[in-house]
Amino acid sequence: MTTTFLRRTLTAVAATGGAAVLILTAAAGASAHVGVKPDKTDANSYALLTFGIPHGCEESGTTKVAITLPAELNDAQPTVNPNWTVEKVTEQLAEPKKLADGSSITKRTSQIVYTAKTPLAHELRDALVLSVKLPDAAGSTLYFPTLQSCETGQTDWSEIAKDGQDPHSLKAPAPSITITEPASADGHGAASAAHTTETPATEQAAAVTDSGADARSWAGLAAGLGGLALGGVAFARSGSKRRQESAT
Repeated sequence: MTTTFLRRTLTAVAATGGAAVLILTAAAGASAHVGVKPDKTDANSYALLTFGIPHGCEESGTTKVAITLPAELNDAQPTVNPNWTVEKVTEQLAEPKKLADGSSITKRTSQIVYTAKTPLAHELRDALVLSVKLPDAAGSTLYFPTLQSCETGQTDWSEIAKDGQDPHSLKAPAPSITITEPASADGHGAASAAHTTETPATEQAAAVTDSGADARSWAGLAAGLGGLALGGVAFARSGSKRRQESAT
């Protein structure tokens, strides 16, 4: 009976360990995409968009990241990153575009291109931040197709889910954000309104360190599951000892 009890306990512990591996693997997969995190999404507001650059193409270091701006945006101000040089690419519009203030433009910024001063190693990640004026279009989704070039190969993060398609099924989804309703005057509008009290520098620092916080969270989960496994073994040994003492 003692052997059966121990076998069952170890089986449960092994299952728990397997679950931990699956969870951590899923976390690694989720962070493998080039993604974008806005500090706010309120319509007609200024926002900081942080693009997370994950591992390179397979095991090749990243050399360039070209972020294409959606047609709804006329410009973007790239934040200086000491590891990269940056340039703005403009395009001539087919016809003048009238702005909300009554003026018109004939050109717009179509891309922001970051070039690594030294290739970003595949086991490292970085964050690139753009400042943009979001359009007055609550409910719409903006897509930022991003071409990640590496020392060998490249990955084109530009797939957009079709109607009814699960976005999680895409192999190389384009980074995207969804515009929300503006925050009300009393501050109880969009949930992101709480960020408006932060300075731009604070917002950028918070965005850049989010990936580290996520990593620490997963590390804590792994440690907790490891403790559960050790606890299971200890419980099994305790039960075996009690049965031996009862038998004597």
